[in-house]
Amino acid sequence: MDQSSLFSFKRRKTLNCFRVSRAQICPQREMPVVLWRTGLLLCFLGFCGCLEEECVLGIVGRPVSLSCFYNELSTFNNFSFEWRRGDSVVFRISAEAALAGDLSLELPIVDAKEHNVNYSLLIISEGNHSAPLCTVCLRIAASFSSPLLQREEESQGDKEVFVCHSGGGFPEPAVDWLINDSEEPPEGSVRTLAASLPDSHLYNITSHLTINIPKDSSVSCIIKNLSMNETFASTSYGVQDSPVVTQASDGVWMFSTALSVVVGLMVLAGIAYQIRLDRINKRKEQEFQQANRGHRRRNRDTEETEAMNPEPQDTSV
Repeated sequence: MDQSSLFSFKRRKTLNCFRVSRAQICPQREMPVVLWRTGLLLCFLGFCGCLEEECVLGIVGRPVSLSCFYNELSTFNNFSFEWRRGDSVVFRISAEAALAGDLSLELPIVDAKEHNVNYSLLIISEGNHSAPLCTVCLRIAASFSSPLLQREEESQGDKEVFVCHSGGGFPEPAVDWLINDSEEPPEGSVRTLAASLPDSHLYNITSHLTINIPKDSSVSCIIKNLSMNETFASTSYGVQDSPVVTQASDGVWMFSTALSVVVGLMVLAGIAYQIRLDRINKRKEQEFQQANRGHRRRNRDTEETEAMNPEPQDTSV
């Protein structure tokens, strides 16, 4: 469609919308010029608002901006603007603040409960007539943690059981399993459970793979978050590697325990040394104070003796 055809299409839409608006706002033929312009403006803006509907991706725990720009509003007065979440008013913008043309709404933080919620910016005239300027649908997403892949200790007959766990993401992801990086597991061998946390609405994913595979096969668990365009994978190389991982975990645990014991002994030794040092300092201080008291006592006795036995004075005969 060329520009002239598009302009004619918009003009016909605007005129049709204006006829409907005129019939609803003022059924009398003698409609004031102000109301005539108001109805035309609201109808045109409502038509434009329908053309500019879009969706915005918000990340859980982060701010998001719902953009809306209209430079043509600088010539109109006595209008107010308000953002609504469904039927609830969340923010009002005065006509003076809208002169710059930036009517965007900043949400300081979003959570998963806001997923697929529509926010609308409405222009409201003095007669309480309104029309939407912008309509933004908010989609929510959050990253999942890297999947933790483990093999259960107890096998089911000749089949191995692998467990893949990931959490803290939104919306519910796709979970795929691969054998030797290319083969999909047989049908019915995968069982996946997605649990939505009641407080945050984020998802925890637990997937089980029960399969009979050779000992040297590799097993991969893949978590795909399509909204975030993220893919996380974890691979176990060979079934026999799992006990080694367990032994390594036991070794790390034993090393951590031994290190904690050594650190505890060092702390106790330091405390004992400090107590012994405090006792030595206290004993030296007491000995010093006793020496000072003995010295002062001897000086006082000497002064008293001199006072009782004055020196004889020489006399000339």
